Amino acid sequence: MDNQAKVLQYLISVEKLAEEIINDKRDIILLDKRRNQNREALRDISKACQTNCWVTVGSVLLKHKLTDTISLLEADQKQLNIDINKLRSNLKVKVNDLRDLEMLPPVSGSLLVPLTNKESEGMSSAGLFAS
Repeated sequence: MDNQAKVLQYLISVEKLAEEIINDKRDIILLDKRRNQNREALRDISKACQTNCWVTVGSVLLKHKLTDTISLLEADQKQLNIDINKLRSNLKVKVNDLRDLEMLPPVSGSLLVPLTNKESEGMSSAGLFAS
């Protein structure tokens, strides 16, 4: 009976982590869709020759200054980029945790990060590679 409880607990933990991964992927897709809509809106606004534009906030339609709308959209873009990058970095860790639970080797290269400018300058000055 004790063995069955361990197996059940193992399956519950695997399913919970898998569900978190699926939800994170869904969230990334939704945030990316919103980021693309913001990008389209910024592009359309940059073509406009007006000083005011209409903006929807929830279910309310407001007339707003063009410059303020651009700054709001750009701030939203920055926040969306931060949220997407945070979800993606957490997703890599969760996938490797799931693979650990399934007793599989981690995905190779999934936790690699690029060199910073300072690091690449140091490596090129040491003659290790040309930048």
